[in-house]
Amino acid sequence: MDVQHSSQARVGQIADMPARRSAPMRLLAILLKSPVGMAGSLIVTGIVLLAFFGPLISPQDPQGRNLRARFKAPGYTDDIGSYALGTDQLGRDILSRIIAGSRVSVLVGVVSVLISGTLGVIYGLISGFVGGILDSVLMRIVDGLLAIPFIILVIAISGVVGAGLSTLILILGFTGWTTYARVIRGEVLKVREMEYVIAAYALGQNRLKVMLLHIMPNVISSAIVLAAVQVGVTILAESSLSFLGLGVKPPTVTWGLMLSDGRQYINSAWWMTAYPGIAITITVLGVVFLGDWLRDLLDPNVRGRA
Repeated sequence: MDVQHSSQARVGQIADMPARRSAPMRLLAILLKSPVGMAGSLIVTGIVLLAFFGPLISPQDPQGRNLRARFKAPGYTDDIGSYALGTDQLGRDILSRIIAGSRVSVLVGVVSVLISGTLGVIYGLISGFVGGILDSVLMRIVDGLLAIPFIILVIAISGVVGAGLSTLILILGFTGWTTYARVIRGEVLKVREMEYVIAAYALGQNRLKVMLLHIMPNVISSAIVLAAVQVGVTILAESSLSFLGLGVKPPTVTWGLMLSDGRQYINSAWWMTAYPGIAITITVLGVVFLGDWLRDLLDPNVRGRA
């Protein structure tokens, strides 16, 4: 009997192994069926890998100057090396600087969104769950901040506080939370009336447990989708601020600074602005594509229509 029981247990474990492995495979199968999601995931993965391993694959020193190679067109080669995307006004390799700039874009985009998303989720969760006068006061604060254009608010704060990578991350993080707060608050107002929440109260669970264990897990998917889109918005904001001189300062390399350096040479050295602009466009499009696929994947209403 013991042998038979152990054999049946092993058979059950073997039968469960494909099921345990099937979840990632199902996710991959869903991704492969979506050209938009596949394109977005490939672009985002490529940018992240470029940011992490950029120093290992960069053909030149991003800060290395070669005054004999100033304003060289893409494909130029000399005794120092080749310049696939050309050089700038100081003879620096455009490709190497784009690779270096990807690290700043990924860092600013991800860290800023983590800060703003955390603040916004907490704020919206409390506002929607508590309700009443507190909800009205908190939402009027959000309404006031949303009335100010995001980029104008960031420019104003940057001009007062000063520029720098750490400062820029904090500014973008502490000014972008209002959108999350508004979205999460709306989701909480809907979820808190669901039957399972009412049943949790009936079973004697306190309000804090209901909020953290039953409401928050059911609204966090909206925050994930919004965060994916906001990464692209944040990258654009960083590039805009750096272009205007209110963001990251040299010698740190950013795509916005590269655009700023090349704007006065756009007629004679178009590659100085064209390639950083293409890098920004592709990155933002990849993030938007990925966010759109995540929305289709996580939103039950969209899945139901599909």
